[in-house]
Amino acid sequence: MDKIIHLEKVSEYNLIKKTETLHPLVSVIDNSNRLPIPNGRYNFGFYAIFLKETKCGELVYGRNKYDYEEGTLIFIGAGQVVGVNHEADYKPHKGLTLIFHPDLIRGTSLGQNISKYHFFSYELNEALHISQRERELVTDLFGKIQYELSHSIDKHSRKLITHNIELLLGYCERFYDRQFITREQINQSAIEQFEMELNAYYKSDKPVSKGLPSVSYFADKLHLSANYFGDLVKKETGKSAKDYVHLKIMNLAKEKILDESKSVSEIAYELGFKYPQHFTRMFKNSMGVSPTEYRSMN
Repeated sequence: MDKIIHLEKVSEYNLIKKTETLHPLVSVIDNSNRLPIPNGRYNFGFYAIFLKETKCGELVYGRNKYDYEEGTLIFIGAGQVVGVNHEADYKPHKGLTLIFHPDLIRGTSLGQNISKYHFFSYELNEALHISQRERELVTDLFGKIQYELSHSIDKHSRKLITHNIELLLGYCERFYDRQFITREQINQSAIEQFEMELNAYYKSDKPVSKGLPSVSYFADKLHLSANYFGDLVKKETGKSAKDYVHLKIMNLAKEKILDESKSVSEIAYELGFKYPQHFTRMFKNSMGVSPTEYRSMN
């Protein structure tokens, strides 16, 4: 699966699935008895939402493989690469697929807000698992979009289709919040591991050799996508992952500043700052006083 196949148009995906293109920018596909797309690596030029109702083939996405369970929603953002790897005994499965091109939502409320739906860049193992009742609601919204596509395109079509997609994403946002809550014990374990990795980073020589730690560094350590990790930290701590890291750095800084044998510049480099003035600025924004003033006060 080395060669990447680019699918830029909705019609190109429909052609593979052998389904009619009712609208050039959006499509709803019932996967029952439809052939799967061939094994390979695909770069989607559009957004895709897969509702999987039965266990089916394996997708490779980022660093992880994922076997779907009943009632699972997968989101893939425009421009992302997905590997498809069906086993030899693969059989057609139930489920629905919604794909829509960025041009459909350009200039709309959904287009302005699409970046807030972080789950379009989650890993496959961070998929959304929904209940029977939630699945019925999702299926109903897929049906409303399909209803619009089955009618002739008119001046209302785009508004109604994008409205229903936005409503669908709004519900999925709520369902993900519910999933974060129901997985609280697992999430707490992830936060504890995050804290351990953060402490380990500052007990090593990495701040000097690599600089300030990034959110993606810790997401990698926990085998999570950066967006999912950021959302998890926010839900569990009330702080963004970046703010959480900065708070840790400032707490370390306060301890180091009390050691008068070191200059503020030396402390800045020890903490991973490339330039001492950046450290001074962050410290003053956080504490209300400069490092030198803090040292004098204490």
